[in-house]
Amino acid sequence: MSATGTGMGHVVVIGAGIAGLAAAHRLLRRGARVTVLEAADRVGGKLRPGEIAGVRVDLGAESMLARRPEAVTLARETGLADLLQPPATATASIWTRGALRPMPKGHVMGVPGTASALAGVLSEEGLARIGRDAELPRTEVGEDVAVGEYVAARLGREVVDRLVEPLLGGVYAGDAYRISMRSAVPQLFRAARTHESLLEGVREIQAGAAAAQQTGPVFMGIEGGVGRLPLAVAESVRARGGEILTGTRVTELRRQDHTSWRVVAGDRVLHADAVIVAVPAPVAADLLRAESPGAAAELRAVEYASMALITLAYRRADAALPQGSGFLVPPVDGRTIKASTFASQKWGWIAEEDPDVVVVRTSVGRYGETEILGREDSELVEVSRRDLREATGLDAAPLQTRVTRWTDGLPQYPVGHHARVARVHEHVGKLPGLAVCGAVYDGVGIPACVASAYAAVDRLGGDA
Repeated sequence: MSATGTGMGHVVVIGAGIAGLAAAHRLLRRGARVTVLEAADRVGGKLRPGEIAGVRVDLGAESMLARRPEAVTLARETGLADLLQPPATATASIWTRGALRPMPKGHVMGVPGTASALAGVLSEEGLARIGRDAELPRTEVGEDVAVGEYVAARLGREVVDRLVEPLLGGVYAGDAYRISMRSAVPQLFRAARTHESLLEGVREIQAGAAAAQQTGPVFMGIEGGVGRLPLAVAESVRARGGEILTGTRVTELRRQDHTSWRVVAGDRVLHADAVIVAVPAPVAADLLRAESPGAAAELRAVEYASMALITLAYRRADAALPQGSGFLVPPVDGRTIKASTFASQKWGWIAEEDPDVVVVRTSVGRYGETEILGREDSELVEVSRRDLREATGLDAAPLQTRVTRWTDGLPQYPVGHHARVARVHEHVGKLPGLAVCGAVYDGVGIPACVASAYAAVDRLGGDA
């Protein structure tokens, strides 16, 4: 294939989540003929629009990081520029030690630059333990280390258990004592390698951000929900001549010769000059086992966490909520829900669609938790209502509820994840005309998935 990015021939993209769709969008700009194959009956993957009590909501991810440009730029390129909206409020809380407490400011994924930044969330003993960081010798991190392990060694477990854990859990639904610092919080990893004091490293990160004068919202949403993004990208792909086939599960991927690929999906056989595999790790492992057993073995070892979102709609007259966008819940506090979003307060467009309806979301499920996710939908609604009542006093009967389950929805990034990803790319790179992308590789957020897709296209075009 041409390294100029034109004349790429026919490229098959397997998977129509946001990564696969973003890859298709970029491929068409590079002059390729594109076919996207998706096993599900819809596009979008973990981005899913829905509605409750007549109000549009997200039933999956609800916001995208705006400080990274890829997702917001893609939204603008696909006709959503006028619908981009920052949160109406970015003030959140932590439900810990029996009360809703303001989310501390001045931290990097829960790690403070000073002990005083966590006053109110930590106990006096926990705050005092942070101060020992300056007295401790350097903690060696090697090639990687678990976030929780390192932060606890420097600042004490209470910082991890009450702040780092719920913040990381909101992203990965994982365990801070297993999650890779190098992969999940790379700026902290760099600080750990170059500073004896973690607090000093965090203050340097904060000073760098201030010097860069980053302005504007940290996160961005889309009127009607970020679930509209994959729909807009799919529409753009089709408008440019790309083909998207849903309900089409790929069952075989084989090299035909040194220059082309054979893709089997049901009774359909496609011949492609190149293939991008943009599906979760277990599915990718099955597809790659014949041609790249090494990559398949690495991908088969990736673990996932499952979770469920419970969406509740109330009459506004019945639902007085605290101010702010919602709250996180540290697992150490023994609650069932791990977070709640006051969606009608966080997103202006939800409140505008029906001022008489209030929408609240809760989430349950972390890595290794199976019992809670085995319960009936009605039970998940009841435990959500119980925890909401204890946290906020909200005791009204909801107008309507929806439970959305994301089984094996979030790949886990344990210590050594970066090395596993490098090995996958090394194996795949030995096969001309093949690339992989998605949440399993370089970040689970929407911008990271889009960036992963673009990198896959660049590898096919000889640009990476």
